[in-house]
Formats: sequence, C-alpha cells, structure tokens
Amino acid sequence: MSFPRYPAYKDSGVEWLGAVPAHWEVKRLKAATTHNDEVLDESTTPDTEIVYVDISSVDGVSGIKMKETMPFSAAPSRARRRVRDGDVIISTVRTYLKAIARIRAPEENLIVSTGFAVIRPRSKLMPDFLGCLVSASYLIEQVIARSTGVSYPAINASELVAIPVPLPPLPEQTQIAAFLDRETAKIDELVAEQQRLMELLKEKRQAVISHAVTKGLNPDAPMKPSGIEWLGEVPAHWRVISLGRVTVSRCDGPFGSGLKSEHYTDAGVRVIRLQNIRSEGFNGSDEAFIDAEYYERELNGHDVRSGDLLIAGLGDDKNSVGRACVAPAGIEPAMVKADCFRYRLDANQAIPEFVAIELSSGAVADAGLMSSGSTRSRIPLSIMATRKLAIPPVPEQQEIANFIRTESLRFDTLTAEAQRAIDLLQERRTALISAAVTGQIDVRQLTEKQAA
Repeated sequence: MSFPRYPAYKDSGVEWLGAVPAHWEVKRLKAATTHNDEVLDESTTPDTEIVYVDISSVDGVSGIKMKETMPFSAAPSRARRRVRDGDVIISTVRTYLKAIARIRAPEENLIVSTGFAVIRPRSKLMPDFLGCLVSASYLIEQVIARSTGVSYPAINASELVAIPVPLPPLPEQTQIAAFLDRETAKIDELVAEQQRLMELLKEKRQAVISHAVTKGLNPDAPMKPSGIEWLGEVPAHWRVISLGRVTVSRCDGPFGSGLKSEHYTDAGVRVIRLQNIRSEGFNGSDEAFIDAEYYERELNGHDVRSGDLLIAGLGDDKNSVGRACVAPAGIEPAMVKADCFRYRLDANQAIPEFVAIELSSGAVADAGLMSSGSTRSRIPLSIMATRKLAIPPVPEQQEIANFIRTESLRFDTLTAEAQRAIDLLQERRTALISAAVTGQIDVRQLTEKQAA
C-alpha cells in the first residue's frame, strides 16, 4: 500500500534527518520533554513494596513484558527511577537498544531501572506521539552513534535528549499516533500468526520424531508392551534394552582440579560442554579448548571421537538432563567436561543418531525417575547407563534416522519461511513508524477517513 506525501517540504537542517513537512518544527528532544525527573528516595523504608521493571523485561513491540513485585530491601541498586502516566522509558544501554515502552496507567509504586532514561513530555508533545517518535529507526541509529564505552556501550540521558527530532502540530501528533497504533497493531497480529505457526511446527516436528523412534515407520507392524511408561507399545520385533548393554565404553568429564580455568587456551583440544549438547543436535557455536600437551598427559581418558554419543548429565527447566546428540565429524581431538558423558556404542547393535534421538525424546520422563537435585537435575554416569531403549535392527534404525533427517529438513524449511515473514513484517513496521514520525507520509486524510 502506498501513502500520500505532504504538499511541501523544507530542509530540516539536520543531515541525517533530511527534509520534513514545511509546517513542522525541528527541535532537540529536550525542548519538548524533561528526563529522569523522579527517583526513589534512599530513605525509603526496607519493607516498602515496589513493582520493578528491568531492561531485559522490555522490548519495542510488546513494551513491558514482565514486572517483579518485591520489598525495597530486596530490590537491586538500579531500581530507582520513578515513572508516571504518559512517560516513555528508553534504554540507554546499547545492548538493549529496542527496550522502549510507553507508560500507561502505572502502579503508584512502579519503579524502573536506572538503565532507562525516563522521558516525560511537556505540554506541546503528545505522550502517544512521543512513544512513536523514540521508536523510529533514525533515533536508534543516533543512539548507537553517540554511545560510548567498549564492554558496555551506553549513552547519557542528557546526550539522548539532545538528539534533534521533528515536531508536527499537536493535532497532527494525535493523528500520526492513532494511525501508527492502528497499522502496527495489524502488523503485530500478522507477526503473532507466524509465531503461532512456528510453535505448531515445533510441536508437529517433535511428534513426528517421537513417533518414528518409538513406533517405527510401519503402521501395520505388530506391537508389544515395552514395560516403559513413556514408550508405551513398541513394534514386536524391537528389543528393549539398557543403554549400557549397547555401549563399548563410556566416560564422564574430569571433576575438581583436573580442569580449571587456567587450563583453557585459544586452540588445542576441544572441550565439549553442556551448552554444546542439544536435543536437536550438536551446537558447535560455543567453543572452548585446552592445551594439547596437558590433555595428553592428564586427561586423555575423557576423549571424544566423531560419531560418539554425547549425553548431558545435568539439566534444568529449559534443557532437560539426559538430552543427547552425536559428536560431529572432524571434532577430534576433543574431550568432555564434567557432567557431560561420552558413550561409544557397539555398531553391531545401535547407531548413535537413532539412540540420541530416542534418549532426547524420553529425557523429561527419565529425568523424573532417575534425577536428583532441586534447581538443577543430575543423573550420574552409571545411572544414565541404565536408561531403557527400544531398538530395532541396525538397518531399520538407519532407515528411521534417514527419515527423521528428511522430515527435520522439511520442518526447518517451513520454520525458516515463517521467520523470514516475521523479519519482513518487522522491517515494515519499523519503516512505517520512521516514515510517519519524520513526515515522509501524510496520514491526516487517512485518519480522517478512518474516523468517518
């Protein structure tokens, strides 16, 4: 859809802003706002209840996603900025550039992090328009350009409000905000549809994989009880057997002083850690190494080869203990860290890819039976070896693994298409906001028609 432009423009006097509608003004943001007007007094009594918002709890689309209620005594030192209705909070930390939110009907005790600049509009600036104005891509680009610092780049609030912004008349501000609220809501719903599709694809993928490794590919195969609750019935010709019975050798990573921070180097022997072991496969993005000489002298009993089965002996709510994957080709020389298990399977009985998928499918169920620990679940190496598998003959295992590989690629393609659609919609959302608040499109007639 194309939008009309204003009949006349003028040079804004700001190189990166370009031309703006002839009747608009261009002023520094501080000319129409105040910032960081109120802070929580240090004399606040310890038991005073506050509702706190941290930078990580905000994004530019959803606004404030999470609030934490706590006594002042338990609040972090950065929980100090007071906000009022009509304020806009903007992250001054470049890592959270799009942590921007409008404040609407807040709790009386709502407090935000000092990592935010709290911008409060004066009488000539509509709060809703301010919320749109600071979400424009040009302003975010200016925040990047003016940020200082290496490890934690940020912008001072005083520098942020010194950025020039275009300011239309008040009635027009209201029209622009109404137009953007309506149009971005449409885009956000389309994004939500794609996100729901991605969740459905994820669920369907898992169902297809779980069915293949527990029921096989032949729907007419005779079945028998497996004796394992999460597995249920399995094909009659499959064997139910412990992991240890199809294992040639196994090992855990070294505990205690065997592997310390000073042993790590920029290259050498690859150290496989918990974050590398994922249910969907080996994650090679997070690399760590130790000195090859030290490994050969002290740690070579923890070795990993291509095709070995890797199992996580420690897990939490997001990453189940007992999840498994296969060590990729070319990973040698490599070793496992503590709580990471290496199982080398008997090739005449089991193929690692099939076993890894089945173990990951049953990880949650097995964790409930075998693990210990409250916040993090742990299954020792010896107990892990007792986990039950239902395995067909090796050729059938390979056939199922090939099927899963093909189906996974199909689901990956569909998911990637949905993600591309989301990316394009979000790009359009950002471009639309920037065009409207800088006067590159004239929304006045559009909002009048909508109202009529």
